[in-house]
Amino acid sequence: MTVQDIRAFNRFYTNVIGALDYSRHLYAPYTLTESRVLYELAHSPRTDAIDLRTELSLDAGYLSRILNKFEQDGLIERTASDLDPRRRHVTLTERGRETATLLAERANESVGALLATVPSPDRSRLSEAMRTVREILSDGRPPRREDVVLREPGPGDLGWVVQRNAALYAAEYGFNADYEGLVARIVADFAEDHDPHLERVWIAELDGRPVGCVMCVRDDAPGTARLRLLLVEPDARGLGIGDRLVGALVDFARGVGYRDIVLWTNDILGAARRIYQRHGFVLTAEKPHRSFGQDLNGQDWRLDLRGASE
Repeated sequence: MTVQDIRAFNRFYTNVIGALDYSRHLYAPYTLTESRVLYELAHSPRTDAIDLRTELSLDAGYLSRILNKFEQDGLIERTASDLDPRRRHVTLTERGRETATLLAERANESVGALLATVPSPDRSRLSEAMRTVREILSDGRPPRREDVVLREPGPGDLGWVVQRNAALYAAEYGFNADYEGLVARIVADFAEDHDPHLERVWIAELDGRPVGCVMCVRDDAPGTARLRLLLVEPDARGLGIGDRLVGALVDFARGVGYRDIVLWTNDILGAARRIYQRHGFVLTAEKPHRSFGQDLNGQDWRLDLRGASE
């Protein structure tokens, strides 16, 4: 392979995805770089400008111009960090979240249209080829936070949620098959009957494979959402995936009008509990119980969305 081979591929691929005229490609007034910044803000809602610049390798002046444009368009708000006044905290407004959602939908439609032209037998070859490119060009470097993508579940992902929950909780906590049955019922209920406007599943993907998940469903109490089945694969921990999944769920619940979020967990899940605390969840009750073949201490946690700040 030569330099010219790679450059030829780059020219071919950027033309295929419309990178050179991204705004016209998605019928939106934003370039590819601007759309990427908006994407990062939508998936990391508690981001400082310095973090954005580092993660996206952008020039400080260029990023500042982008954020100025977003602020003029009413998409973001910038405030001084409570911990360091020199850092600027950037959050999406409601209009910003709506814009990011619209751009994501149009991008999905565009990619879907592209995939529709690929015969089914070739899709697995295409997926494997893309995975190979990522692996070779990463040159063994460890995964980074920005390599993780949060997406909606595709075919087979809900089955993965059941399988990985059962396997991980058995390996790490000794849970028996009763837990797999519980997860299977939760997932089956969601798959068979859920309101897509009020309930959602997020899959965290790294290098083309799922490495985490979380589910938002309606609770029995009116106006209350329930967080369920937060999971991060052991080899993907340390990348802030659990924090991003919970953050995405909290932002979604707030955006669709839930008043609060509740969850049930056990005190042995220390890492998960620390994530809940960082997002403002408060312990409301706990009770010992025997479930899944183990003696456990169950805990109820709640987040008041009316009082929680973004």
